Amino acid sequence: MSSDAHREEPARDRSTWTLDQLQTFIHDAHSQQLETARVAAQQQAYNACHPQEVRRQWAKLSLLANRRMLDNTEGRSARVAQQDFMLRTWVIDQLGPDDTDPDWSPEALVSDTLDTLTFTPTQAAGLAAGWRGLPIEQIRELRRHKNLTAHLDSLVGHLAPGPVRERLVAWTATRPLLP
Repeated sequence: MSSDAHREEPARDRSTWTLDQLQTFIHDAHSQQLETARVAAQQQAYNACHPQEVRRQWAKLSLLANRRMLDNTEGRSARVAQQDFMLRTWVIDQLGPDDTDPDWSPEALVSDTLDTLTFTPTQAAGLAAGWRGLPIEQIRELRRHKNLTAHLDSLVGHLAPGPVRERLVAWTATRPLLP
């Protein structure tokens, strides 16, 4: 291995980059580069050695990389949404909600989640009862709903009693029925 290759290696390890370096990289990155940046930023957000506000900044950067993956692609939107919802829920659970920032607001996350769902819990449960006989497209849609509601168990505890909370409770009861 040449010494030049060895000198370039730290620059390729995005986990060692600063917030500013990774943000600059994300601005011009595409596809797998964005996924690598998303994961690197998320790992820093999870690092308890950082102060809470720095962890939020890393999480925000991970969300940026994740959301940029939607540029010029349609098929990855459910995966991007699920990753978005899971990280936002983690921040709300671990670092606390912040109603001044929609990314860390439980109510905004609930709204974003419900906006991605095309079935009601009752419709999803009804289809799930006979899912083996459904066309593959409907099975995929039920799986998509299962994936997009994975964070709701944690989120329910951050909401005041009321109709929206009850919708989430209905989804948490329906989710285990989905394929």
